[in-house]
Amino acid sequence: MQAQPRAVMPQRPRSLPSFLLFTFMHYLGVVAIAGALFLKVSVHQIPEGHVGVYWRGGKLLTRITGPGMHLRVPFLDHFEAIQVTMQTDKVMDIPCGTKTGVNITFEKIEVVNRLQREHVYETIREYGVHYDKTWIYDKIHHEINQFCSSHTLQDVFIDKFDQVDDKIRATLQADCNRYAPGIEIISVRVTKPRIPESIMGNYVAMEVERTKVLVAAERRKVVELETEMERVKAVAEAEKKKLTSQILQKQLLLEREAQQQQEAISNQLLLARHKALADAEFYRMSREAEAHRLKLTPEFLEFTFLSALNNNTKVFFGEKLPHMVLDQRLLRGVFDEGAKGRRLHQEQQQQQQEEAQAP
Repeated sequence: MQAQPRAVMPQRPRSLPSFLLFTFMHYLGVVAIAGALFLKVSVHQIPEGHVGVYWRGGKLLTRITGPGMHLRVPFLDHFEAIQVTMQTDKVMDIPCGTKTGVNITFEKIEVVNRLQREHVYETIREYGVHYDKTWIYDKIHHEINQFCSSHTLQDVFIDKFDQVDDKIRATLQADCNRYAPGIEIISVRVTKPRIPESIMGNYVAMEVERTKVLVAAERRKVVELETEMERVKAVAEAEKKKLTSQILQKQLLLEREAQQQQEAISNQLLLARHKALADAEFYRMSREAEAHRLKLTPEFLEFTFLSALNNNTKVFFGEKLPHMVLDQRLLRGVFDEGAKGRRLHQEQQQQQQEEAQAP
């Protein structure tokens, strides 16, 4: 039998030894872990409203960083985030004794403060990261005890309690300005102290009595106010009536004056009318008298006399009748005497008028 040829397998390309590949992967993993550890211990974050302060080997560095991501030397540098915005420190359970020997406790005092950014380095260097313990927590205890020891329980609990906030704030700020100028005390809020129950009962009873007195006083004020309102109302009503009476009197007086003026005008009109009538009558009579005077001539009188004789129906008989009745010279003498007398009378009236008009 004829032998068949064997199949020839293709040859694979030669590769690195397996131990070299394992060593490279191991080294890469170590580098990655080391890098991750380096980033973890060297990269840090400063939150908003804070600044970063650094120590190297226990020495405070002048380096101050703002909010964000920063690097530090691993295992050598240490950092702290210091708040530079407003913060509230709460001091709890502060015991103190009053001037009269009564022990009381302030349950909580809140201090709103802020560390100025430009004074961070000096403040941390002098008083450490917990600077507020020195200048706020411990200082509050000291100032509260100072205030209580110089005042009675009545002063601390009631009379001067509203002054405690301002006094504590002013004292804290004065000491900070002198020793730690970077600390700003914005406000202090003090709660009512806790006093013994027996004394509290007395204060409650006293407050009840004072409340009764206040209620009575307020009731008296209300009564006085109502009385005053009634008085003011009565005065206003009287003033109103007085003003109304004055207005009515003035109106009546004006009506009377208007009526008098109307009557005066009517009287003047009536007087003027009668005067005009009298003047007209006087003028008529004067003109009539003047007309009669002009007609009283000897000829007209003779004519009138003869006309009268002519109209006489009686007839007289006798020898002397012509001499008595028809004697023209006798009649003319009579008429002349009458005319002369009238002229003399007129001359006398004219002379009297001239004397009356002379100054």
